[in-house]
Amino acid sequence: MTNSMAPLAVLAAGGTGGHVFPAEALAAELSGRGFRLALITDRRGGGFGGALADLETHHIRAGGIAGKRFTARIESVFELGLGMLQARSLLAKLKPDAVIGFGGYASVPTMMAATWAGLATAIHEQNGVLGRANRLLATRVRRIATSIDGTQMIPDAAKSKVRLTGMPVRPAILAARDTAYAEITDKGPLNLLVTGGSQGARVLSDVVPAALAALNDNLKKRLTVTQQCRAEDLDRVGKIYDGAGIKADLKSFFDDVPQRLAAAHLVIARAGASSVAEMTAVGRPSILVPLPHAIDNHQFVNAQAVDEAGAGWLMAEDVFTAERLAGRLASLFENPRHLSHAATAAKRIGRPDAAHALADLVAEMIPNGHSGEGRQAA
Repeated sequence: MTNSMAPLAVLAAGGTGGHVFPAEALAAELSGRGFRLALITDRRGGGFGGALADLETHHIRAGGIAGKRFTARIESVFELGLGMLQARSLLAKLKPDAVIGFGGYASVPTMMAATWAGLATAIHEQNGVLGRANRLLATRVRRIATSIDGTQMIPDAAKSKVRLTGMPVRPAILAARDTAYAEITDKGPLNLLVTGGSQGARVLSDVVPAALAALNDNLKKRLTVTQQCRAEDLDRVGKIYDGAGIKADLKSFFDDVPQRLAAAHLVIARAGASSVAEMTAVGRPSILVPLPHAIDNHQFVNAQAVDEAGAGWLMAEDVFTAERLAGRLASLFENPRHLSHAATAAKRIGRPDAAHALADLVAEMIPNGHSGEGRQAA
C-alpha cells in the first residue's frame, strides 16, 4: 500500500526514447526509495513501459517550435500556453515535493508552471549540448543534471546549478556490464554490432557492408556481424554479406541488444545519448557516425566526448566512406590492443550509477520532515 505521507515526485517527459528512458530509470529508482510518483506528458504520450507504465499519468497540451514555419509556431505557442494553464491547475491539486523534466517540448508547460509555483525543480539533459527546451528552463529551475561532462550551451547564470549524474540506462544493460571484454586472438572470432537507433540508419546499410566486403579473406572469415537495418534494406544488405562470405544476422529490430552488446568487440552506431550511454556502461569501443542534421549538432558533441576519452572513434558522415571505414577496421582488427584499450576507456567513462545519482539529486531538493504536501524551493 502506498504511503500517503511519502514524498511525491512528478516527472515531465514525452517524445523520443532519449527523453523517456531516463525518466523510466529515475521512476524505478525513486519507487524503490518509497517515493510516490506521477507522470505528466503531452497528448501524444502513451504506451510507456517499465516503471512508467503503472504511474498515475496526466496529459496536457504542448507543442514544439524549432524548425517550424511562422504559422505553425504561432499555433505551437498557443498550445504551450494552454498546456501551462493545465499544468498549473494540475500541480496545485497534486502538491508535489519535486518536479523533474527530461527535455523536449512535452516537458516545458509542466516545468514552467512548477517554477512559477515555487516548487523544487530539476531538469535532466541527455546530450552533450543543452537542448532548446531545457535552455528555456535552465535559469528558472533549481538543478540541472547532465549526462556528459562539459555539456555545452548552458547559460552562464545557470552553471552553478549543474551536476554531472550521467545518462541512466536499462537494468539489462547494467547486467551486461559484468561481461568482460572478450580477448581478440590471431585466428579467433570478431564480433561486430552495427546499430542505427530505433529506426536504423540508411548510411550504415550503404557503407558498412561494402567496407567489410573489402577486407582481406582472413578477416572476413572471422567476422560475425549483427546489424540493424531498415526493413527495406534487409535484402540488399544480406546479398552483399552473402557474396562476401561474411556471417551476418540482420533484423530491423533486436530485442536482445544488451547481450549482443556484451558480446561485441566493436560497435558502429549513431551517437544518440542512449546509445552512447549503453556502450560506455558496458565498456565497448565504438565507431560513431553522428546524425549530421541533429538539432544543434548534439550527436557530434556526444561522439566527440567518446573520441576524446579514447573510448572510440568519431567519423563524420561526410568522410564515412566504404574505403575509409575498411582501412580503419583493418587497422583495428589487426592491432586489437587498440580495441581493448578503447574498451577499458569506455568502461571508465560509463556511469552505471546514473539513476542512483539522479535520484540523490531529487532527494536533496526535498527538506527533511516533508509532509508530501509540496514544498517551496529554498
